[in-house]
Amino acid sequence: MSYETIKYEVADQILTVTLNRPDKLNAFSVTMERELIDAVDRADKDDEIRAIIVTGEGRAFSAGADLSLGADTFDRDVRRGPVRRLRDGTVDYSDPKVSDSGGQITLRIFKCLKPVIAAVNGPAVGMGVTMQLAMDIRIASEAARFGFVFSRRGLVPEGDSSWFLPRIVGIAQALEWCYSGRVFPAHEALAGRLVSKIVPPSQLLPTARSLAREIADNTAPVSIALIRQMMWRMLGADDPMEAQKIESRGIYTRGRSADGKEGVMAFLQKRPPVFKDKVSADMPDYFPWWTEREYR
Repeated sequence: MSYETIKYEVADQILTVTLNRPDKLNAFSVTMERELIDAVDRADKDDEIRAIIVTGEGRAFSAGADLSLGADTFDRDVRRGPVRRLRDGTVDYSDPKVSDSGGQITLRIFKCLKPVIAAVNGPAVGMGVTMQLAMDIRIASEAARFGFVFSRRGLVPEGDSSWFLPRIVGIAQALEWCYSGRVFPAHEALAGRLVSKIVPPSQLLPTARSLAREIADNTAPVSIALIRQMMWRMLGADDPMEAQKIESRGIYTRGRSADGKEGVMAFLQKRPPVFKDKVSADMPDYFPWWTEREYR
């Protein structure tokens, strides 16, 4: 499938998704939103893809929402048609037209079964930063800038960032950035734990690829898929017994699997492991262990 607003490039088991509207600073359009979700869908179905890198074309990662509609940019009744009303005339907030499109992208990344690395090459504001929050690792160029600018636009944070951001950086830091709405440099993002590393611009993609390569060369795909969902979903667990339940199931099923036996024998025989289990066919029978939530 060809795309209009993103690049989808696979090399050596690593998918690089590049936001590709450089003339608009990679601002999000309806087409880009749809294409990003499709790209994650494709990657999840492709067992040859072991890791995903997301970056931006040109000097920006993403300027956030495309503001070409001016004052009506965030007016859902204008952009998507009138939202459904209840009998008493109040808004039916369960209407899918109300559902935030930035959050739909973030939720799809959250559900992904492959590790996702953000290679932040330049400014990332609004949706351009909130869509990174469901990615596992964020590496920033020295040229990167970040901004949760919603309060300065008369809006509120989107992209499900009120769930993700405090869990990543803590409530005080999340509130400071969202209250002020200011754009801040990469070194502040590093100090606040929004990113894990800052590198020179020329080293950004090589650094991201080196990390993706380490994952692809040394780990079991099914283990990675399970680990990703275990770590993210346990952020909402109310008791460590929930972790005990899922980890016990994981150790039991992976311990009996061909990959589990191969990993032990490869270590004992001092050779690289050859993991053959596939995410498309060999996920354990207890997966998924959660009940999917619906937008209402």
